[in-house]
Amino acid sequence: MTSNDPEEQSSNPENRLYPEDQARVDAFVKRGVNSVERKPFRPMRLLLILIGVVVSLSILSQLLARWAGIY
Repeated sequence: MTSNDPEEQSSNPENRLYPEDQARVDAFVKRGVNSVERKPFRPMRLLLILIGVVVSLSILSQLLARWAGIY
């Protein structure tokens, strides 16, 4: 037996919203930026890209310094 009594709904940890409010939340989550499925975040890939960029810029700066006659 279910009812729409707010006191009974607040005691249920799974559903804390009224059905109308939950429908509005679901509609908002499906719109815009939130609707895009994303690949999982890969921190090691980001770290490798960062290391690659830093090494590349370091080599480029060394080459420019040699070309300019600083070394």
